[in-house]
Amino acid sequence: MTPAAAHASSDHRFAVLDSTEQATLAALGEVLLPGCVDEGFCEFIDYHLSVPAEDCLLMLRYLDVPAPYAGFYKAGLASLDGIARAAHDKGFASLDGAARKALVQEISHAQPQQWQGPPAPLFYFTLRSDAVDVYYGTEEGFARLDIPYMAHIAPTQPW
Repeated sequence: MTPAAAHASSDHRFAVLDSTEQATLAALGEVLLPGCVDEGFCEFIDYHLSVPAEDCLLMLRYLDVPAPYAGFYKAGLASLDGIARAAHDKGFASLDGAARKALVQEISHAQPQQWQGPPAPLFYFTLRSDAVDVYYGTEEGFARLDIPYMAHIAPTQPW
């Protein structure tokens, strides 16, 4: 099943991320790349956190961060939620768009004082890259950009 199909399915269950992490990730995804959540951003991340490291397609795998990767994502999401609570007395998913954007802007280039997770700019870079991969890294994504999809080796199946 593609990430978008998993997102649209009422039968899909997350294997790694809990409901708070899912909500935070979805809210973050919409700031990083609007539309990526509908393409299965959260489902893509959760799925790849559940597979063996050698089968994982998350950006973190290519950055020499040792597996398992779930701790990185969970700690980053908890830290993002924590700095939202410290600044606004509510979780990241409950913030309005302007407050979300301001916090994401902050973690994109600096380590907030209250941040307790992996390096904040690395967390931002990794999740932004994952969002771009989900949204643009498919034949449909190339079509969004009006670029011909000319894979050297065509994928045997969609994500």
